[in-house]
Amino acid sequence: MTVRRLSATTGLVALAVLLTGCGIRATEVPTDYGPAPSRVRCSLSEPDVATRAAAGLPARVFLLCGSSLVAVDRTVRVPDGASDAGRRALVAQGLVNELAKQPSAAEKEAGYTSDVRRGITVTGPRSGDPEDTLRLSTDPDDLTSYALAQLVCTFSDSAAAEGDGSVVLAGPADRSVRRYTCTDEVRSRPGSNEPPAEEVRAG
Repeated sequence: MTVRRLSATTGLVALAVLLTGCGIRATEVPTDYGPAPSRVRCSLSEPDVATRAAAGLPARVFLLCGSSLVAVDRTVRVPDGASDAGRRALVAQGLVNELAKQPSAAEKEAGYTSDVRRGITVTGPRSGDPEDTLRLSTDPDDLTSYALAQLVCTFSDSAAAEGDGSVVLAGPADRSVRRYTCTDEVRSRPGSNEPPAEEVRAG
Protein backbone atom coordinates (compact mmCIF):
# COMPACT_ATOMS: atom_id res chain seq x y z
CA MET A 1 0.00 0.00 0.00
CA THR A 2 2.80 2.42 0.96
CA VAL A 3 4.73 1.66 -2.22
CA ARG A 4 1.67 2.36 -4.40
CA ARG A 5 1.05 5.73 -2.70
CA LEU A 6 4.72 6.68 -3.08
CA SER A 7 4.66 5.76 -6.77
CA ALA A 8 1.51 7.80 -7.34
CA THR A 9 2.99 10.81 -5.54
CA THR A 10 6.21 10.53 -7.50
CA GLY A 11 4.21 10.44 -10.75
CA LEU A 12 2.26 13.60 -9.88
CA VAL A 13 5.44 15.47 -8.97
CA ALA A 14 7.02 14.45 -12.26
CA LEU A 15 3.95 15.60 -14.19
CA ALA A 16 3.98 18.96 -12.43
CA VAL A 17 7.67 19.45 -13.22
CA LEU A 18 7.04 18.53 -16.85
CA LEU A 19 4.17 21.00 -17.19
CA THR A 20 6.17 23.76 -15.52
CA GLY A 21 9.08 23.13 -17.83
CA CYS A 22 6.80 23.56 -20.85
CA GLY A 23 5.48 26.89 -19.59
CA ILE A 24 1.95 25.52 -19.01
CA ARG A 25 0.10 26.44 -15.83
CA ALA A 26 -2.59 24.05 -14.77
CA THR A 27 -6.02 25.55 -14.09
CA GLU A 28 -9.28 24.07 -12.97
CA VAL A 29 -11.65 26.48 -14.74
CA PRO A 30 -11.57 28.36 -18.07
CA THR A 31 -10.17 31.87 -17.74
CA ASP A 32 -11.55 34.87 -19.64
CA TYR A 33 -9.63 38.10 -19.13
CA GLY A 34 -11.99 40.10 -21.36
CA PRO A 35 -11.05 42.57 -24.09
CA ALA A 36 -7.85 44.58 -24.02
CA PRO A 37 -8.15 47.80 -21.98
CA SER A 38 -9.12 50.87 -24.01
CA ARG A 39 -6.69 53.75 -24.41
CA VAL A 40 -9.57 56.25 -24.65
CA ARG A 41 -9.74 58.30 -21.46
CA CYS A 42 -12.51 60.74 -22.41
CA SER A 43 -11.09 63.30 -20.01
CA LEU A 44 -8.34 65.85 -20.37
CA SER A 45 -5.34 65.33 -18.11
CA GLU A 46 -5.15 69.12 -17.61
CA PRO A 47 -7.14 72.18 -18.73
CA ASP A 48 -6.77 72.77 -22.46
CA VAL A 49 -5.49 76.34 -22.51
CA ALA A 50 -5.59 76.56 -26.29
CA THR A 51 -9.38 76.25 -26.40
CA ARG A 52 -9.88 78.93 -23.73
CA ALA A 53 -7.49 81.57 -25.04
CA ALA A 54 -9.98 83.36 -27.31
CA ALA A 55 -12.13 86.11 -25.85
CA GLY A 56 -15.89 85.72 -26.07
CA LEU A 57 -18.94 84.14 -24.51
CA PRO A 58 -18.06 81.02 -22.47
CA ALA A 59 -19.88 78.00 -23.87
CA ARG A 60 -19.76 74.22 -23.98
CA VAL A 61 -19.90 71.95 -27.00
CA PHE A 62 -20.52 68.23 -27.01
CA LEU A 63 -17.88 66.10 -28.71
CA LEU A 64 -17.89 62.35 -29.23
CA CYS A 65 -15.70 60.11 -27.13
CA GLY A 66 -16.15 56.35 -27.34
CA SER A 67 -19.90 55.91 -27.70
CA SER A 68 -20.92 58.96 -25.64
CA LEU A 69 -21.15 62.75 -25.80
CA VAL A 70 -18.73 64.68 -23.60
CA ALA A 71 -18.93 68.43 -22.90
CA VAL A 72 -15.82 70.56 -23.45
CA ASP A 73 -15.27 74.29 -22.94
CA ARG A 74 -15.28 76.76 -25.81
CA THR A 75 -15.80 80.50 -26.38
CA VAL A 76 -18.10 82.09 -28.96
CA ARG A 77 -17.86 85.68 -30.17
CA VAL A 78 -21.19 87.52 -30.38
CA PRO A 79 -21.39 91.18 -31.54
CA ASP A 80 -23.18 93.59 -29.24
CA GLY A 81 -26.55 95.04 -30.21
CA ALA A 82 -28.05 91.98 -31.88
CA SER A 83 -31.75 91.23 -31.39
CA ASP A 84 -32.75 88.17 -29.38
CA ALA A 85 -33.40 86.07 -32.48
CA GLY A 86 -30.27 87.38 -34.16
CA ARG A 87 -28.20 86.73 -31.04
CA ARG A 88 -29.46 83.14 -30.82
CA ALA A 89 -28.52 82.52 -34.44
CA LEU A 90 -25.08 84.06 -33.97
CA VAL A 91 -24.40 81.96 -30.88
CA ALA A 92 -25.62 78.85 -32.68
CA GLN A 93 -23.39 79.58 -35.69
CA GLY A 94 -20.40 80.02 -33.42
CA LEU A 95 -21.14 76.70 -31.74
CA VAL A 96 -21.50 74.94 -35.11
CA ASN A 97 -18.14 76.36 -36.16
CA GLU A 98 -16.54 75.05 -32.98
CA LEU A 99 -18.07 71.60 -33.50
CA ALA A 100 -16.81 71.52 -37.09
CA LYS A 101 -13.23 72.31 -36.07
CA GLN A 102 -10.67 69.57 -35.56
CA PRO A 103 -10.36 68.78 -31.84
CA SER A 104 -7.21 70.19 -30.22
CA ALA A 105 -4.13 68.02 -29.77
CA ALA A 106 -5.01 67.41 -26.13
CA GLU A 107 -8.59 66.47 -27.05
CA LYS A 108 -7.41 64.10 -29.77
CA GLU A 109 -5.08 62.47 -27.26
CA ALA A 110 -8.06 62.00 -24.93
CA GLY A 111 -10.04 60.36 -27.74
CA TYR A 112 -12.41 63.17 -28.74
CA THR A 113 -13.88 63.42 -32.26
CA SER A 114 -16.74 65.26 -33.98
CA ASP A 115 -19.22 64.13 -36.63
CA VAL A 116 -20.31 67.70 -37.48
CA ARG A 117 -18.94 68.72 -40.87
CA ARG A 118 -17.86 72.16 -42.07
CA GLY A 119 -20.20 74.33 -44.09
CA ILE A 120 -23.38 74.22 -41.96
CA THR A 121 -24.86 77.69 -41.51
CA VAL A 122 -27.53 78.85 -39.07
CA THR A 123 -30.19 81.54 -39.50
CA GLY A 124 -33.05 82.73 -37.33
CA PRO A 125 -36.79 82.15 -37.78
CA ARG A 126 -38.71 82.86 -40.93
CA SER A 127 -42.15 84.41 -41.02
CA GLY A 128 -44.55 81.98 -39.34
CA ASP A 129 -41.83 80.14 -37.38
CA PRO A 130 -41.75 80.08 -33.57
CA GLU A 131 -39.52 82.95 -32.42
CA ASP A 132 -36.83 80.63 -31.02
CA THR A 133 -36.41 78.65 -34.27
CA LEU A 134 -32.95 77.99 -35.65
CA ARG A 135 -32.86 77.07 -39.33
CA LEU A 136 -29.92 74.99 -40.53
CA SER A 137 -28.57 74.97 -44.08
CA THR A 138 -28.64 71.16 -43.83
CA ASP A 139 -31.91 69.41 -43.04
CA PRO A 140 -31.73 67.76 -39.60
CA ASP A 141 -32.97 64.51 -41.18
CA ASP A 142 -29.89 64.51 -43.43
CA LEU A 143 -27.44 64.64 -40.51
CA THR A 144 -25.96 61.52 -38.97
CA SER A 145 -27.45 60.54 -35.62
CA TYR A 146 -24.14 61.53 -33.99
CA ALA A 147 -24.02 64.97 -35.61
CA LEU A 148 -27.68 65.68 -34.80
CA ALA A 149 -27.12 64.67 -31.17
CA GLN A 150 -24.04 66.91 -30.96
CA LEU A 151 -25.94 69.90 -32.34
CA VAL A 152 -29.08 69.39 -30.25
CA CYS A 153 -27.22 68.87 -26.98
CA THR A 154 -24.82 71.75 -27.68
CA PHE A 155 -27.57 74.20 -28.65
CA SER A 156 -29.91 73.22 -25.82
CA ASP A 157 -27.14 73.84 -23.27
CA SER A 158 -26.36 77.32 -24.58
CA ALA A 159 -27.66 80.85 -25.09
CA ALA A 160 -28.93 79.69 -28.49
CA ALA A 161 -31.95 78.08 -26.77
CA GLU A 162 -34.33 78.74 -23.88
CA GLY A 163 -32.34 76.68 -21.38
CA ASP A 164 -34.96 73.95 -20.92
CA GLY A 165 -32.90 71.15 -22.47
CA SER A 166 -34.45 71.52 -25.91
CA VAL A 167 -33.98 73.49 -29.12
CA VAL A 168 -36.28 74.29 -32.06
CA LEU A 169 -34.70 73.36 -35.41
CA ALA A 170 -35.66 73.26 -39.05
CA GLY A 171 -33.92 72.74 -42.36
CA PRO A 172 -33.60 75.20 -45.26
CA ALA A 173 -36.76 74.02 -47.00
CA ASP A 174 -40.18 75.43 -46.13
CA ARG A 175 -41.30 72.54 -43.93
CA SER A 176 -42.37 71.72 -40.38
CA VAL A 177 -40.38 72.97 -37.41
CA ARG A 178 -39.55 70.54 -34.62
CA ARG A 179 -38.44 70.82 -31.01
CA TYR A 180 -35.56 68.45 -30.24
CA THR A 181 -34.64 67.41 -26.71
CA CYS A 182 -31.25 66.37 -25.36
CA THR A 183 -31.84 63.46 -22.98
CA ASP A 184 -29.54 61.33 -20.83
CA GLU A 185 -30.03 58.48 -23.29
CA VAL A 186 -28.95 60.68 -26.21
CA ARG A 187 -25.83 61.84 -24.35
CA SER A 188 -24.85 58.30 -23.31
CA ARG A 189 -25.53 56.55 -26.66
CA PRO A 190 -26.03 59.08 -29.49
CA GLY A 191 -25.52 56.44 -32.16
CA SER A 192 -28.59 54.46 -31.17
CA ASN A 193 -30.76 57.15 -29.53
CA GLU A 194 -31.76 60.09 -31.72
CA PRO A 195 -32.98 63.23 -29.92
CA PRO A 196 -36.75 63.05 -29.37
CA ALA A 197 -38.58 65.54 -31.59
CA GLU A 198 -42.08 66.95 -31.82
CA GLU A 199 -43.60 69.39 -34.28
CA VAL A 200 -44.23 72.90 -32.97
CA ARG A 201 -46.20 75.81 -34.33
CA ALA A 202 -45.84 79.53 -33.87
CA GLY A 203 -47.66 80.74 -30.79
